[in-house]
Formats: sequence, C-alpha cells, structure tokens
Amino acid sequence: MLQQEIFQVDDSGWIRGLARAHPWATLISHTADRGLVVSHLPVLVDDSRQDTEDAVLTLVGHLARTDAAKHELGSHEVVVVLQGPHGYISPVWYEVTPHVPTWNFTVLHVHGRPEVLDPTDTYDVLSATVDHLEGRFPEPWRLAQSDAYAHRIAAAVTGFRLTATRVTAKAKLSQDEREEVVLRLARALESGQPYASPELARAMRDIRRKP
Repeated sequence: MLQQEIFQVDDSGWIRGLARAHPWATLISHTADRGLVVSHLPVLVDDSRQDTEDAVLTLVGHLARTDAAKHELGSHEVVVVLQGPHGYISPVWYEVTPHVPTWNFTVLHVHGRPEVLDPTDTYDVLSATVDHLEGRFPEPWRLAQSDAYAHRIAAAVTGFRLTATRVTAKAKLSQDEREEVVLRLARALESGQPYASPELARAMRDIRRKP
C-alpha cells in the first residue's frame, strides 16, 4: 500500500478503535501448496495483550477448520486487512477547481504469524465475538444460550491469535485540503445525496482534531 506521511497514522488508540468498530476482516496468506489464499472473517482486538511493548495490536479470530487448513494457519506470516469508513468524493462537492474524483478511506494492514488456539481458547474467542457484536442490543444474546449446540459446532472451528509484527495504518481523509473545503465535503457526505456517508464525514472531522 502506498504510504504518504500526511495520511499515515501511528496513533495506537486510533488503530485499535478502527479495529473494534469494523471487525469484518480479510485474511491473506501465501501458502506453499495453494499460493495465495484469501478468506473473510470477524476479528476482535485482544485487550489482554495490548500493554506489552511488542504488541501494538493483537487480534483474535476464528475460521472453519477446513479454511484454516487451506491457509496453513500458523506456519507462516499472514496479512489481515481491516477497512474503516470510506467513500467516493465527487469533484462537484469542492465548489472550487481544479479537482478530480477521489476516494477517501481508512484502512489497517496487520502483519504477523498467527498462533493457533486450542479448543478451549477457540470457544472463548467464539463467545467473545458474540459478546462484542451483540453488545449494541439492549438485551444481548449470549453463546451460552445455545451452549450444547455451540460446543458441537466449535469442534469444526479453528481459533487464532495474531500479535502484529507490523501495522500499516492509513487515513486518506482530505488532510491535504483547506479546512473550509473539508467541512464542505463533510456536509455533502451528510446531505443524503448519492454516496452520502455520515460515518466518513465524522472521520474526516475527527482526524483534523488530532494533534
């Protein structure tokens, strides 16, 4: 990924915040037998590992056991991609020229070698994933409500922990534009017209408030 200083993000709080808010991830492996293997899955930030010097970001996740085997999970480094707010920016919205269309986005690339978890820890990852995703409901559903069934299907699942050896974080959010232009774009993204994205507008405002 092209990295430019103006769009580079090193703030660990911002990085973890994006991962928590956008847990749907893409896992990419380069395997000995199959070459590139790509899967999609939810991941969680493992807060128990965040206070050590070598753990800028630690993720946990799970795959079907057959999928994990295709990735040869645990035998080599992988990349997990997490996509935050993003969207199309029309040149019409700038109201000044010259401008061309662009795409604003936020993204994390998390590199590391996964640690394959045992069945007990895998079940804990499944339970924590449910708790995280159900947390928005006033009466969250818990995995224990289907405990026997959940334990049965968990036998076909492989959990993993990925402690990042490298994290590349990018927030391309019009930081190269004047503040009044950014606010104009944000208002357009909040207007309900095509490509509107209040979440992207909020990200554009927030990034400018960071020191």
